[in-house]
Amino acid sequence: MRIYVIGGKAKSGKNTFGNYLKEQLKDYGYKPCIIHITEPLYGYAKNYFEYDEYKDEKPREFLQKMGIEIIKEKLGKPDFLLNRLFEDIEILSNFFDTFIITDARLIHEFEEIKNKYSETITIKLERNNYNDDLTNEEKNHITEQEVDKYEEYDYIIENKGLDVLKIDALEIIKNEEGSGEELI
Repeated sequence: MRIYVIGGKAKSGKNTFGNYLKEQLKDYGYKPCIIHITEPLYGYAKNYFEYDEYKDEKPREFLQKMGIEIIKEKLGKPDFLLNRLFEDIEILSNFFDTFIITDARLIHEFEEIKNKYSETITIKLERNNYNDDLTNEEKNHITEQEVDKYEEYDYIIENKGLDVLKIDALEIIKNEEGSGEELI
C-alpha cells in the first residue's frame, strides 16, 4: 500500500494537488483515496460548533486551537489524530490500495506516517508570493511554521498554476512507477 503525504502552508494547493494525484493514479490502475489527518476536527466543528462547510471559510482558528492547544497540549494526546487516521486507513484499505493525505503540517506527522507505512512518499507544496489572508497569529502557529522545518521531503513542488500542478502530479507518479525521468 502506497501513501502520498502532502504538506504545505495554508492555500498552497494541497487539496487541488491531491485531486490531481488521485486522477492520475486512477489512470495507472490504482484505487486511490484522499484522506485527511484533520477529519475528526472538522467533524467536531460541523457536529458541535455549527460550522457549515458550504458557507464558511475553513475554521482555521478552531482547528488550530482544538488540534494543538486542546488535544495535543492540554489533554496530552499528541497521536490522537494520527491514530484515528491509521484506523481509517486500516478500514478503508479493504476498498482502496493507495492513500493521499492532503493536510500534513507537523514534523511528527510526516515521521510517524513514514514509520507506519514503508511505501510513503512525502511532498511539500509551496506557493510563493501568495496572499493567504491569514492573521499574524495564524501565520505564526506551529501548523504553519513546522512544515518548513521538515527536511526529508521526497519532492518539493512549487505551485505555478493548475496546468503545471497536473504535470507535476503525473511526473511524481511516473517517477515512483519507474516509468519516466524525474522532471521536477
